[in-house]
Amino acid sequence: MNAVLYETGPWSLEDLYVSSESPDMQSALIDLESRVKVFEEIRQSLNDEIGKAEFMEIIQQLEGITSLAYRIHGFASLQFSADTQDEAALAFMAKIDQVMAEMQNRVLFFSLWWKDMENEQAERLMEDTGDYQYWLEEMRHFKPHTLSEPEEKIVNIKDVTGSRALNKLYDSITNRYVYKVVVEGEEKQLTRGQLMVHVRSSDPDLRAAAYRELYRVFGEDGPILGQVYQTLVRDWHNEQVKLRNYKTPISARNLANDVPDTVVDMLLEVCQNNASVFQRFFQLKAKLLGMEVLRRYDIYAPLAEADKNYTFDSGVEMVLDSFQGFDPRVADLAKRVFGEGHLDSQVRKGKRDGAFCATVTPDLTPWVLLNYQGRSEDVATMAHELGHAVHAMLAEHHSVFTQHSSLPLAETASTFAEMLLVDSMLAQEGDQKVRRDILFKQVDDAYATIMRQAYFAAFEKQAHEMIKADATVEELSTAYMQNLKDQFSDAVALSEEFRWEWVSIPHIFQVPFYVYAYAFGQLLVLSLYQQFKNEGEAFKPRYIEILSAGGSKSPVEILTGVGIDINTPAFWQGGFDVINGMVEELEVLSE
Repeated sequence: MNAVLYETGPWSLEDLYVSSESPDMQSALIDLESRVKVFEEIRQSLNDEIGKAEFMEIIQQLEGITSLAYRIHGFASLQFSADTQDEAALAFMAKIDQVMAEMQNRVLFFSLWWKDMENEQAERLMEDTGDYQYWLEEMRHFKPHTLSEPEEKIVNIKDVTGSRALNKLYDSITNRYVYKVVVEGEEKQLTRGQLMVHVRSSDPDLRAAAYRELYRVFGEDGPILGQVYQTLVRDWHNEQVKLRNYKTPISARNLANDVPDTVVDMLLEVCQNNASVFQRFFQLKAKLLGMEVLRRYDIYAPLAEADKNYTFDSGVEMVLDSFQGFDPRVADLAKRVFGEGHLDSQVRKGKRDGAFCATVTPDLTPWVLLNYQGRSEDVATMAHELGHAVHAMLAEHHSVFTQHSSLPLAETASTFAEMLLVDSMLAQEGDQKVRRDILFKQVDDAYATIMRQAYFAAFEKQAHEMIKADATVEELSTAYMQNLKDQFSDAVALSEEFRWEWVSIPHIFQVPFYVYAYAFGQLLVLSLYQQFKNEGEAFKPRYIEILSAGGSKSPVEILTGVGIDINTPAFWQGGFDVINGMVEELEVLSE
């Protein structure tokens, strides 16, 4: 054990600003205004004959503005996440959203000029731009979908009081929910995070009660939350399809991810074609739990009577030890998050549920939000989010424009980190029953990350079409129930309250079509992890190379560089072959 004692606590934002009202924040806002004003003056000098040196100076000016804006917005966002019921934090977040939209409009002329340039001149200017090159290339990919400057400005301003405001409303409504469940004879009032502990309880009645309460609460507001979703979908369709002329609603996300539509369609098709792998897994789990058929309440049910509890300190040590065993550099980077006070692990009313990692700028260690309650799932979540942080830190030598990886690769380090943790736990466990339980959880997680997310994406595609045809919230709920039936077939019994599950998924509200990135990342990592198991030390430099690239190249180029071709169904099927092997091993262990 490390001599350091890790304890739960809130994060510190002082590496950004002392507070929203502090002199350093006020100075930053003044500085941002001054920088933007100076940048606006270059507008008149932009032309096709501009020199390379002057072009680089302009890029670096914009980089400075962007970094400062990210710091200010990062503080506002993290402060709000720490307490979504804090009216001052909400008001400041709204103010900063407005400031950022106005700033974006004032510097917009540069990207419009750049996209409109003839290819020959653009190629000349991109020569020798180093780390900025992919960012410049990627910007020009959006040329066919770019509007006029007045239109782009209207869209930016509209989003502040439109889609962004609706998403904040969704967060404020759903994060104030209180759930009531009887636990060991006593009625308890719980946050969503605390409630979701019980969906993995060994008590089948408690699992059912937790799910029923979750969707009772969401169902009461279901018609309202459903209307919020309908409005967000219409807003997306109006802008992305009608105004920007994307072929389909998901095409806009695919271009932002720099992944061809054909690859995403192939990924989702292979996932749906392999639904039977998880259906077989659920039938095995039902048998071991002594059930004729698994209920939807039971898909994450543990096989052991009681799940082991891990103190925060022991959980941290487990994660860091698993990272250390892979590569000491990975463990050292993860320790930075703790050492700099950039982790909020407490469970608090009003705090945003779930977990995330926020990378603000390349020169700052990322911030990680957890709601740690001592379950093995919480330890895995810690590994996942610290994996994101390590990914960002390995890419911190890039510019603010190229540090962030695209969404499809964003889940690579996080999912790989979880697998390192599971392998470490298996290596230390001699009891075959416990090993079986760990392997069961691994397939549980693969289901949650691959199949569940792929079917969410399929529902999103359907919902966008249905809303375009004026579908009601009730019709969307009916379609979602059919989506679940297609996913589970007769391997899992569904109850009616799950018709409201879709309104409880923040990603489909906040980032349309984000969710397929999870399936992409998990299947990719299964392939990478298989290479690691086969090659050992020889694999590690290639893996570090993927993470260190950040967003400085396209996903296809990054993966091609390490021998992976995502353009074939065989690659995606390979991930399912690994999962199928896990299920077969479980069938043998369970005989």
